[in-house]
This record gives sequence, structure tokens and C-alpha cells, in this order.
Amino acid sequence: MAVGGMIGGGIFSTLGVVVGIAGAWAWFSFAAAGLIALAAGYSYVKLAAHYDEGGGAFTFLREINAEGFAGSLSWVLIVGYVLTNAVYAFTFGQYLGHVVGLGPWFPRVAGIAIVALFIGLNLRGVGEAGGVEVFLVWFKLVVLVGLAGWGLSQWDLPMLSRGTPDTGICASLLGAASVFMAYEGFQLLTYDYKDIDTPQKTLPRAVLSAIVVVIVVYVVVALGTAMLIGADQVVQHMEVALAIAGRKAFGTVGLVVVTIAAAFSTGSAINATLFATARLAYRVAEDGELPAALDHKNTAGIPDRAVIGLGMAAAVLAAVGTLTTLVEAASLAFLFTFAVVCGLAFLQRAGVRVVTGFGALAGATASVALIVRLIRTDPLALVFLGLLVLIALFGRPVLLRYVKTEKRHS
Repeated sequence: MAVGGMIGGGIFSTLGVVVGIAGAWAWFSFAAAGLIALAAGYSYVKLAAHYDEGGGAFTFLREINAEGFAGSLSWVLIVGYVLTNAVYAFTFGQYLGHVVGLGPWFPRVAGIAIVALFIGLNLRGVGEAGGVEVFLVWFKLVVLVGLAGWGLSQWDLPMLSRGTPDTGICASLLGAASVFMAYEGFQLLTYDYKDIDTPQKTLPRAVLSAIVVVIVVYVVVALGTAMLIGADQVVQHMEVALAIAGRKAFGTVGLVVVTIAAAFSTGSAINATLFATARLAYRVAEDGELPAALDHKNTAGIPDRAVIGLGMAAAVLAAVGTLTTLVEAASLAFLFTFAVVCGLAFLQRAGVRVVTGFGALAGATASVALIVRLIRTDPLALVFLGLLVLIALFGRPVLLRYVKTEKRHS
């Protein structure tokens, strides 16, 4: 489940973005981002064991009576999840549109349609069974590792940098920050802490081993894909780079298989993320840190208003956004959140402080580096994110007070 939460669309969405930034060092970007994710995963599981409770960053901060900051951080985290679902929907539409070939309008419509489908399924309480998720994870792993292995068998190092600028280690670290969202799914497992058998033993094994597996998969896919089609083709077709590689390796069959894997991966990720985010929003609303309108369930016991609102927001962003902007904005939200969690673990002495301190420092540094990159390359995206953060930090109490007053008046 943890592996599926990370690979569920991550590599299909981010490979072209990171190769465009880091060139031949894209593989190192995934490795560096994975080290931060390992420190964050370690901090999450140690805090869950420390408090004997799951729930993620929101719950951990409430345990130290930081309700105000917990509410603000939950807003940032929910925005990150919405952006992530927008990335998955965008990627789903691009891969499907590449095969169907109905014009530039089709991928956007397909992205909206897949979100609408999973909004409907979530409202009816139809979720994936564990067995289905396990099958999908293995299917994705076989396709990705098989494609990467074919590329690595060609072993052509010049292909890693063909047509891209001569970048160094600094660019690879910036690439790591830009595509950090590819590792965000592991923490969803901590929300189910109370439902896991012997969680203090099982959760650390599951989360940390899953992150290691995903690091290895991302590194070999980055190397194998670039060796197969060249870094220039990865960047030129960044939205569907793995489909291009599949066709180069195995013709039409490879194209179709990779497209099916991408569709299942992104669809599964949309479903899981929407499911978890809606329940997080409901819980935060119950505690008075989101508008009370979201504190509502339908007859199936589903937080319906949260599902609809969060799904619609993701669909809109998928329809109007670009892949690089959506990926980098989501990465920034999770880097900031994970840095806070690592810092909290460090302060609470939950786990080895060298590890949690590294996670806090690396996450904060990567966040600053990504902000600088956005200032240079996409200032409008940074302005948008800045407004959201200001609302979360300063406008949240005013908005909540207004909403509650209006509710009492009505």
C-alpha cells in the first residue's frame, strides 16, 4: 500500500520535469529526494509510536497543544493533496490522449472526467480492496522495472545528457526539490495507524522499506528511460515520456502496456488521495479548523462535501495548469510539511535526532531552493501559493470566525 501510494502516478508525472532540470543527473535527484523522504518517513513513524496515534502532521501538532499552527499546516497539506491529484489527473489525460490522438482538448477533458468518476465512486463508498491495490502495485512495478531493464541493457551513457545542458550536482539537488511530490504517498499509511496490527512494529517496516524500494525503482527508471530514448526526447515529451520509451522498446504493444499502467497508476492514486484527503478535511473541520460546512457526511457515511469540493478543485487545476507548475507547487507543499514533521520529531526526541534533524534541515533548505526557482521560472505560481499560505497562516482565523457566525445566524 505504501509503495502504491508513492509510485501511483509519481514517476509517470515527474520524470520529464526532473530530466529537464538535472539532465544526466536526474537519477541522483530521485536518490537525493528519497533520502529526505526516508528521514520524513522515519519521523512520521517515530511520532506515531511516540504518541501511539496516527493521523499525520495535524494530529502530531495537536498533541503539543499547537492547535493554531496545526490548523494552518493542515490547510497547506490539503492544498498539496489537491495539487497532487491535479498532477495525476493531468498525467492520466496526457497518456490517454497520446494513444487516442483526438487533439489537444482531449487530455484536459479526460483529466476532468477521471476526477469526476472517482468523486462519484467515493460518494457511493466504493473503494479499492486491498487485493486490487496489491495487484495494481505489482503490475506497475513489473512494467516499470521491465522497461527500465530493457533500457539499461542498451547501456549508452551519452544518452543521459543528449540534448540537455551540462548540469552538475547543484542542478540535481534542485531537481530533487522540484519532484519531491513523487514520494509523498507513504504518509497516508499513518492515517490508518489504529487499523494496523502491531503498528509500532509493522508501520516502520512498511514505510521505510517501501521508500527504499521506490528509490531504487525511480533511479533505474530514470537511467533506463533516458538510455532508451535519450534525455532530449524525455524532455520534449515530458508529459508522456514513458509511453515514448515503451513504444521504442516494444512497439505498439509497449505503448499500450505503458499507457495502461499509467492509467491504472494515476487513477488508483486519484482515488486513494481523494479518499484520504476528504477524511482529513472532515476531521480538521470537526476540530473547527476548516469551515463547518465540510463537517458533513452522506447516508453512506462519506464526507460528501469534502469529496466534491476537493475533487472539483483538482479538476480545475488539471484543466488549466501545466505539468511543471503543478509538480513543483505540490512538491513545495509537501517539503514544507515534512520539514515541520521532522522538526517536531527532533524537538520531541522521537527517534534518532541525527536523522530527524537532517530531515528538518534538508526539507527546509529544499523548500527555500524551490521557492527561489519558482521566483525565477514561474512567479505567478509562487504568488498563488504565497496567497494560499498567507490565508492559511493569517486569514484562517478570520475566515473561520466569519463562517461560524454566518452559520449561527442562518
